[in-house]
Amino acid sequence: MAASLMLLSGCGLARNLDADRLAQGGSKLIQSMTISNSDIQTYVKSYVAQTDAKSKVLASSDPYSRRISKIVSGITSVEGTPLNFKVYKTSEINAFACADGSIRVYSGLMDVMDDDEVLGVIGHEIGHVAHEDTKNAFKKALQTSALMDVISSTGSTAAALTDSQVGAIAQNLSQAKFSKSQESNADDYGYAFLVEHGKNPRAMVKAFQKLKQMEEAAGGSATGGLAQLFSSHPDINKRIQHIEEKCKKDGY
Repeated sequence: MAASLMLLSGCGLARNLDADRLAQGGSKLIQSMTISNSDIQTYVKSYVAQTDAKSKVLASSDPYSRRISKIVSGITSVEGTPLNFKVYKTSEINAFACADGSIRVYSGLMDVMDDDEVLGVIGHEIGHVAHEDTKNAFKKALQTSALMDVISSTGSTAAALTDSQVGAIAQNLSQAKFSKSQESNADDYGYAFLVEHGKNPRAMVKAFQKLKQMEEAAGGSATGGLAQLFSSHPDINKRIQHIEEKCKKDGY
């Protein structure tokens, strides 16, 4: 990407580029390589604030909010990062955790899962925070934004559409796809998370089985939040088997 910036600035195409946009792209690329943890926290907090503003966040007095408070009672931080929980009122089945400790659970997920299953999903998502997967995902999002700025500096119609869709840099976090090893490590974290809080880790098996059943019911092409949640968790059969084997070994 850095080489592309230099190449574009030295060839004839540069005459058609938006110089300010090109410079902004280069700045973002450099920043993505050197960004500090505190900077990431600031950017992610901004993203979460925007997401909360665009979503129907349920009040603390709502039954869903009271239920989530009960489910995560006593769970206040992970690896020194304070956690905050909110519920979005939506039929979509999803949940996500961000590098700043923000945990968002969709009411649609709570409708189809019991308390321990919800906690298992939360534990898995928190695992991504603990392992800094979400922080690294932000860095990749920043690099993507830098590339998009270089592309959109041509002023083409397609680039303009991409630019409007990307919006804020941190928005890319919601589309982050983790590797198989990252997902496996998050599964193990979620397993230990449930055990630590006195829950049967088989709840994770049940949660994944429900996701699998819903995906199959949708004809293998789930949409909305379920698609986002399920598509970021590949090889679910192997993962279910892995968790079941751990349960059997540990006597659950």
